[in-house]
Amino acid sequence: MTVDPITQVRRFNRLVTQRVGALDDHFLGRDRPLGASRLLYEIGERGGADLRELRQRLGLDAGYVSRLVRTLLKEKLVRLFPDPADQRVRRAELTARGRREIRELNARSDRRAAELLDAVPPKQRERLVAAMAEVHHLLRAAGVVIERVDPASPAARWCWAQYFAELDRRFPGGFDPGSSLHVEDGDFVPPRGVFLVASIDGETVAGGSVKLSAPKIGWLKRMWVADAARGLGIGRRLLQALEREARALGATKIRLDTNKALQEAIAMYRSAGYREVPAFNDERYATHWFEKVLRSRA
Repeated sequence: MTVDPITQVRRFNRLVTQRVGALDDHFLGRDRPLGASRLLYEIGERGGADLRELRQRLGLDAGYVSRLVRTLLKEKLVRLFPDPADQRVRRAELTARGRREIRELNARSDRRAAELLDAVPPKQRERLVAAMAEVHHLLRAAGVVIERVDPASPAARWCWAQYFAELDRRFPGGFDPGSSLHVEDGDFVPPRGVFLVASIDGETVAGGSVKLSAPKIGWLKRMWVADAARGLGIGRRLLQALEREARALGATKIRLDTNKALQEAIAMYRSAGYREVPAFNDERYATHWFEKVLRSRA
């Protein structure tokens, strides 16, 4: 019997929340709910985190995070202090007691996971673990957010640095940004261009930009996806978003140049409707040039 997808998702969610103890106010036998324990874990995992970052990463509203932090402060598991870079931002870090509590929570979590697996026959256990890995993989893809950022923002700078580092690793002779065609930050600010980043739970995992290189012609630049996020379809989604931005800028055609070492990118461009054309610039590192006509969308 075919199950309605919405019904299946809701049924899955109900079962998971029950199995992991999300409904228990004493999660893992401690005197706090899952939300407070998860917040404690996130603070410890990063060696400290600002509250704004925690809200974004966990998708929680400010009021709820504040209440959870007050609970952790009362238990003397965390301490708060102003961020040295921005006095308006408060950072949280674990106390010695908080670090001991994290070790205890991790031990209890391991035991609960082992109990769940032990309750399943070996062959089914393998299927269960593989299915969990697949669900985790697909849910990460479902959580992707693509948004415009200032090209001078930390997220954009980080994307470009990662992009340059990857090219330097993959190109036989390395990569020197200073030898590539020069672009300015202002090239990627509307109405001249746009810089997009993709993130999952507040973590930047991809970036790319487009600018008008001539009237009605967009130029795709420096598109990059983190290794850990590849295989989730993020590159194609980012490419489609950049094409939409190019149309919004008035472009009817989009171009890009790339290098033969980037075979995965070349395959994606071709499957997305880009056709190879003669060289349209003198980019030192380019070996392939592509173009696509952007059809108007309703």
